[in-house]
This record gives sequence, structure tokens and C-alpha cells, in this order.
Amino acid sequence: MAMRITNNIILHNTSININGNKGNVDTLNNQMTSQKKIQRPSDDPVTAIRALRLRSTLSEIDQYYEKNIPDAESWLDVTETAISSMQDVIKTIRTQCEYGAQDSLTTDNRKTILTQLEKLRDKLYSEGNADYAGRTVFTGYRTNKKLTFTEDEQKTSYEIDQKMSYADLQEHRYYGNDVTVPGNQADVLDGTKIASPTQAAYNRIRLGYDSIDSLDVTDATGTTTKTSANGSTVTIDYNYTDAAGAKQTGNMNVTVYDSYDKWLEASTKTPKSYDIADGEAVLIRNTGEMVFSKTAADTLSTNKASLDISYTKTGFTNGELRPEYYYNCTNITDTNNKLKYEKYDKDGNQIYQDIDYVVAANQTLTVNTEASNVFDHGLSRDVDELIDAVQRSLDAEQKVTDLNAMKKMQEYSSDDCQAKLEEWIAAAEKERDYANDNMQKLYNSYIGNCDKYLNKVNLALTDVGSKGQSLALTKNRMSNEQETMEELKSKNEDRELSDIILEYTAAYTAYQSSLQAASKVNQVTLLSYL
Repeated sequence: MAMRITNNIILHNTSININGNKGNVDTLNNQMTSQKKIQRPSDDPVTAIRALRLRSTLSEIDQYYEKNIPDAESWLDVTETAISSMQDVIKTIRTQCEYGAQDSLTTDNRKTILTQLEKLRDKLYSEGNADYAGRTVFTGYRTNKKLTFTEDEQKTSYEIDQKMSYADLQEHRYYGNDVTVPGNQADVLDGTKIASPTQAAYNRIRLGYDSIDSLDVTDATGTTTKTSANGSTVTIDYNYTDAAGAKQTGNMNVTVYDSYDKWLEASTKTPKSYDIADGEAVLIRNTGEMVFSKTAADTLSTNKASLDISYTKTGFTNGELRPEYYYNCTNITDTNNKLKYEKYDKDGNQIYQDIDYVVAANQTLTVNTEASNVFDHGLSRDVDELIDAVQRSLDAEQKVTDLNAMKKMQEYSSDDCQAKLEEWIAAAEKERDYANDNMQKLYNSYIGNCDKYLNKVNLALTDVGSKGQSLALTKNRMSNEQETMEELKSKNEDRELSDIILEYTAAYTAYQSSLQAASKVNQVTLLSYL
């Protein structure tokens, strides 16, 4: 039995169909203007959930690709530029050493080298203060601090603990009893004033700094004694491992002297010479050197010993490296607010201060290079010693020139004066020969030192380059992932305008047709059949 269809039913169904068609037109109209599949989550919950996930993933990739990676690239670029500049400085110093090692140099040539070395010394560590966006790149976590002192700080004081070993021993020559050119005839004739230049060779270990205040020794009770009085003696310990593998401790006496002159004055020999008691050492405060007797040096070398030297230094100059980036130390400038810094743990292992950038999901990159891996304390000490050696050679040459000029003066024309001047000249020539020999040996020795510093810098530069290559690969991968995620996101959310137009045209036609059909239905009533 067929269901009876009334006009109201027809009108109701027609109204529903018209609204449905109108809804389709509205939906497609919104899609046409936004080119998005949905306007709200309720339109298609599955598409909405997938869109949230894809957008979240794309947002992370954008953070890596557009912010973290460029930031890391910039940091590495600044670091690489600074290290390359340091490399050039060391190469220039090496070139000066090669030039200076020649035997045929004139006084003017040596003066030129001296000028070049003095200029280089002023900018040795300036690259260590390189920064990226206000953050110093070589100072670990303390990116708001400089690597070097940027001005003279004469009141700044540090207690410094420096770990050294037998491997740091190096032979060095010491010269004394320099000639002082006589100023008058009486001085010329006074034979007691004619110096007898001397030289001595010892093994030494250089501290990180010169002009130290005191050698600090802590006893078993934890009491620290600061020894600074000229000629005073303290006992220091050294550590080694014996043949059985047991850790042992030895000790030796160290005599503290203010300077080379004070060390020479302490000699009981005639003429005076640089002496060290057998099995002992001396510490020269103004040069920051610990000098060992042959027996003491042999003991350290044979046992492959290590020793921890503690000292206090007050007063730092512009351009000097700050101790906290190289040693365990304490800034004691303000006795009420001492600042302690640790570079090594109790086992002697370096404490690294890595600055890591997250450059991809579950992938980090250490972008920083620590100062101690690039800038060596020994470089400035070498340059200072070269400058002193060249100046000493020039001074010695000038003394010979002055004495030879005196021989031609009427004031010193007597036979006695001429004979004595010959003695003066012989002494001055001996000093000059010592000075020239020392300068040549230093040049040759420091060529090797420069190679060592260059190897260190080259290794740091290679490390930065490796990080850059790794970052480039990551950047390329992130670029591909970003493109892929954008495509997936677009496929999930977006629609092609041409497709929407076709569907919209069909839907609008259907809507118009439904309106026309509805108008026909409304025209038919029961009266039409009577």
C-alpha cells in the first residue's frame, strides 16, 4: 500500500533539499575564498587532527631551519674567522723567526724584526675577544666576558693553580755580568769595572704569567704559605708513578729570587754565575720561571713526574689572557667576595663548557670552541723573549760600537787607556757574541714552537670546519623535510581553486534548479484538479 504524499510533505522535502544545496554552495564559496578544505574542526575532525600534527611538526622544522641553524652557522663563521686570523698571526711570527735566523742580518734588519714583533705582540690574543651578537665565542658559558683584560688592571689579584709536568721542561740560557760602557777616563782605567759576561743553560718550566707576587705552598694541615722574600726557600712536592704502578710523592727545595740580577748576586763564585744547588730549583718572580738543576730536571724526567704550582699574581696588562679560562684560580681582588673558577676537576680532567644548539630533532651541535684549544699562553711568552733577545743583541752591538768610538777620542789616546779599552772591547764582544748566539738559537727554537702553536690552531680550525660540514648536511636535510611537510600540510588542508570552481558551479546550478522546482510545486494545489 503506497504512502499518501501530501503537499506539505513535498514542501518540507523541497525545503530540506534547497537548504542542503544552499549549504553546499556556502561551503564551496568559503573554500573558494580561503582555498582550505575546512573552516572549523567540526567540518572534518580527521582532517583537523592531521592538520594540527603536521603544523606542529612543521613549526619545529621551521625553528630548526630558519632560526637555530642560521644562528649556529653565524657562530661558527665568527669562530672560523677569528681562528684564521690567529693562524695568520702565528705564521707571521714564524716568518720573522725564519728571517731572523739568518746569519747575514744587519743592525737595521734586526731593528725591523724588533718593530714587527712588538706590533704582533700587541694583537696576539685580540681575536680571542671575537663575539657573535654580543656573546664572546671563546669564553665558554661566560659569553658576557672577554677572553683578555681590555685595560690595565693593576689592583686585580688572582691565586692560580697551574698543573705542569716533565713534558713542559725546556732548555733555556741565562746571561749575566753585562758590560756597562765607562763614562770617563777613570772608569776606563779601573780594571775592576770590566765585566766578565757569563752564560748558563738550565731546564726550566714557565708559569702562565710573569711578575708574580709569591709562590704559594699548602702543607698537610691545609695551611698555605705565600713565599715572596728574595732568597727564601720552600719545599714543593711532585708526583709520579713508580715501576710497580704505585703513586709516589717526592719533594725538592725551591729558592725564590726577585729577578735574574738577584739570582746572580746570590752566587758565591768569582766571577758570579747563575747557580742552583744540586737537586733543587729556583723561582724567578719577575719572569715567572721555575729553573731546575740538572739533577732535579733529570729526576722529573726519569719519573715522568707532574707537579702543581700555586702562585699569586697582582696586576694584569691590557691584552693578557684572563686566568679563569686556563687554570683553576680564585679572584681575590675583593677579599670579602672571592670568585673561584674551575677549569679542571679533582682528577685533573678538563671541565668543558659546551654550548649546544638543537639543530634537528634529537640532534645537537656544540658550536663553541674554548680559548685553551686555540690561544696558547706560551705564544706571548715566546714573543716577549724574542723581543728581549733582539733588544739585548742590539744593545750589545751598540756597546761594541761605543767602545770602538772611544778608542778614537783624544781623551782616551794614552797607551794605558788604549790597552784598557781593548779589554773593555773584548768583554763587550763576548757579551755581543753570547747575545747573538742566544738570539739565533731562540729563533731556530721558536720556529718549532710556532709549528706547535700552528698545529693547535689548525686542529681547532679543522674541528670548526667539521662542525660546519655537519651543520650543512643537517641544513640540507631540514630543507627537504620542511618542503615535504609543507606539501603534506597543503594536501591535507588546501584545495585547488579550479576544482572548487567546478564543484561550486555544479552546486550553484543544482541550487538554482531546486529553487525553480520548488516554485513549480507551490503553484500546484487541490483546486487545480476541480
